Amino acid sequence: MTNRKHREILKKQLEIRAKLWPELNPKMLWAMDSDGWVAVPRLMPLIMSVMDDLSGKGFPVSRTYFEMWARLRHEQFLTLNRPEEMAFHAGFEGQRALRTWKDRVQRLANLGFIGVKPGPLGDLSYAVFFNPYHVVKRAYLDNKIQERKWQALVVRASEVGSFDLDELDDDGNLVDDAEEEVKPAKKTMEKGKLRKSRTTKEG
Repeated sequence: MTNRKHREILKKQLEIRAKLWPELNPKMLWAMDSDGWVAVPRLMPLIMSVMDDLSGKGFPVSRTYFEMWARLRHEQFLTLNRPEEMAFHAGFEGQRALRTWKDRVQRLANLGFIGVKPGPLGDLSYAVFFNPYHVVKRAYLDNKIQERKWQALVVRASEVGSFDLDELDDDGNLVDDAEEEVKPAKKTMEKGKLRKSRTTKEG
């Protein structure tokens, strides 16, 4: 989205808000440009719903995932050095809180949403966060995603200009841009050789 279009949409939204809440003080709102914020994909709610489906009834993993996501920075890597705190923030309390949190983290790893490595805190000491679009597409290719949620994901991703789903081919493999550029050229060369061969034989 261009900056001009973004400004036009923002201006229109502010005008509508002012009409609906004329006495609103901007200080009453939770401003996105203040400290303490983290970037969240627009499709995160739907992706969280899908990951809960994949984890199975009775074992929701989305709150655990989102709690860890809220701690991430650009490197998409996290040291899990506050497990008790992270468990509590994810909504787990009581004697089994830490055990339940570890179970959910391991389930996220088993599903492919994160990768985990052992370290000083045990088997779950470090985590790296993979592109959830890729994980969901591979699950869809394995017939593990509800069709209605997959279609909703595809449509919404297109609406927000996210083309991460296109980064995997129909076998779930990452598409190599360099290879994709070579393939058409190779096909063109092969067609040229075939035409030349036919011309020679006809002559």
